[in-house]
Amino acid sequence: MRTFITFLIVTAALLSSGCATNPVSGQQDFVMMSEQQEIALGRSADAQVRKQYKVYDNPALQSYVNRVGQNIARHSHRPNLNYHFTVLDSPEVNAFALPGGYVYITRGIMAYLNSEAELAAVLGHEIGHVTARHGVRQQSAAQAANIGISLASIFVPELNTQIGQNLTNLFGGALLSGYGREHELEADRLGAQYLARTDYDPQAMIRVIGVLKNQEAFDAVVARQEGREPSHYHGTFATHPDNDTRLQQVVGEASHLTVVNPVENKSEFLKETDGLAFEDSVDEGVVRNNKFMHPALGIALTFPPEWSVKNTPTQLIALSPKSDATIQLKIDDKPSGTVAEYVHRTIGNGTPVETLEIEKLHAAIGSANNTVLGIIYYDRKAFLVQCDAKTSAAIDAERTAMKTTIRSFHVLSAAERKQIKPLEIKLITARKGDTYAKLAQHSPLGKNAESYLRLINAQYPQGEPATGQTLKVIE
Repeated sequence: MRTFITFLIVTAALLSSGCATNPVSGQQDFVMMSEQQEIALGRSADAQVRKQYKVYDNPALQSYVNRVGQNIARHSHRPNLNYHFTVLDSPEVNAFALPGGYVYITRGIMAYLNSEAELAAVLGHEIGHVTARHGVRQQSAAQAANIGISLASIFVPELNTQIGQNLTNLFGGALLSGYGREHELEADRLGAQYLARTDYDPQAMIRVIGVLKNQEAFDAVVARQEGREPSHYHGTFATHPDNDTRLQQVVGEASHLTVVNPVENKSEFLKETDGLAFEDSVDEGVVRNNKFMHPALGIALTFPPEWSVKNTPTQLIALSPKSDATIQLKIDDKPSGTVAEYVHRTIGNGTPVETLEIEKLHAAIGSANNTVLGIIYYDRKAFLVQCDAKTSAAIDAERTAMKTTIRSFHVLSAAERKQIKPLEIKLITARKGDTYAKLAQHSPLGKNAESYLRLINAQYPQGEPATGQTLKVIE
């Protein structure tokens, strides 16, 4: 076994001959592709990103983000790259970069920013990943691990044993370790430098990470409501950024580039994001007051009023107030048999089935164990409204609500389809006596509206608007 370990170490040493000068540090990095290959990789990956995400259809906003991004890129360590900045039509709170200068920011994260300086911080951080070649270095490390292990498996018989496989996994993991927090900190450090070079306040980087940590704290509250695990928006920082010593240090390194009158451009940014779509995309259906409407499918479904409804590109699901029951909408594009036969195939042949018409459509409802299933045939598709509970007591308590939801299935008229609009950010001026609780009363955001309003206005968790303050609300 000692021979095996020695072979892997020697193989890794040989592979390390593929080095290049890092554009940021000036030191030698292990990379296995040229800059032209890096650009080609980014171009290819960009095509895949555009298949997965839609580009946000707002030319003015795209131009604004590109203008800010290009200005920062010109002051980076790789100003000669051809950078591409794209706003994606996604409610996700996210931004990311590909090798070769491809940078993406979602409309989801833009809703929670409040100045051009904060936008510049997000873009600067992603540019930092590009200039330091983080993606290239990660891919090279992964490639080296795979090559080394493949070569070793030919010459070292022990690799064919379970112990050998465990060791190769461990060694590969060791090669790839250290690409989390260190790369994020380096991107923050570089982003802060680029902010200062373009006359923005480097401390905007701290504020943006604070936005992400507030998102994390809010999502923990919502996750408890929905009975799920919370999301992590910036998991490399365990504490709030104000208390993270390393983060303060790396951003503070830009202090020697002190900007006398830093650019904030809050009003300019807010004007650019006035009308920005918030949360659901109409293409994926929208939820208003627990009524789901999908213009492309031409259907609507109303969930119980106290239930939490989550609409994502991959699923539509509602959770009961006690988190002990769910209702989920599914679609079968090629159903066969009658609606009653469909129910029997899905939850059991002995299931009692009620056949009915819903808006003159063939439908059936069946119950088995802790499940109530509704099937509606429409437009050559089967729409499954599947209701599940954790216990028999829960299914008994929610059975009426579940059946009411199934019977609420509605075919949208042409006029109704045209009336479905996305939620949008609108700007208002706070009046004397305005509070987020009062503004939340007229918000379409449901029971968490007050927290949402504080988040998008950078006053989470307990801030209140000041008279005359420009506020973002959702309409």
